[in-house]
Amino acid sequence: MNYAAALWLLLGLSHYVGGVYETNCAETLQMGQYLCLDLNIDPKTQQPAGCTPEGKALVNCTVVNDIICKESGNNTFERHIPCKYTNGYSFDTSLLLSIFLGMFGADRFYLGYPGIGLFKFCTLGFMFIGQLVDIILIATHVVRPADGSEYVVSYFGPTLEIRHMDNMTYRVPQPDW
Repeated sequence: MNYAAALWLLLGLSHYVGGVYETNCAETLQMGQYLCLDLNIDPKTQQPAGCTPEGKALVNCTVVNDIICKESGNNTFERHIPCKYTNGYSFDTSLLLSIFLGMFGADRFYLGYPGIGLFKFCTLGFMFIGQLVDIILIATHVVRPADGSEYVVSYFGPTLEIRHMDNMTYRVPQPDW
């Protein structure tokens, strides 16, 4: 066995037969050993087609030369990639409802929060202060649809992503100056 074959076995590839490596591609391959170019972006949601509520989409990937995948018997395999699940709630619609009809709770009814919507309707948007707060919360994506999905944003590009800290978050100690 030559140096290259020993390296491939250390990387977790299973069988080396006549210059071709056979492995379970979805589990053992590292970045750079495969390409997933067929993303198939849905034009309505701007997310990969087939995005599940768990936030994963299945795409086809191709491996580099001399690797055969056990799953398919050739040089292709399917891999799950992260995505943002959307259920049809438009960011533009919810923001416009909050600006123009937020005092009547239309934004909260649209997003699936009927209790808060009814309370805003009865109090004219908490005397317009609740309407202003909801405009800010919806614009910064803090308030999302009640079903846990993401907004459908009408452009493909950067979006705001909320990060949370809990007891398992590691914080890098900062030097004392």
